Amino acid sequence: MIIIGVILLLLGWLLGISLLYTIGAILLVIGVVLLVLGSIGRPVAGRRYWF
Repeated sequence: MIIIGVILLLLGWLLGISLLYTIGAILLVIGVVLLVLGSIGRPVAGRRYWF
């Protein structure tokens, strides 16, 4: 999710499409939050691991 967020963020910035930029930023933030919660061992939505 982090990689997709970065790709959309860059595409939105390079192409000047604000919708892609916004979606990329949202996916990047969600991906980082899930990564941090998973790395400290806290289950997210009842799942300890997200594969």
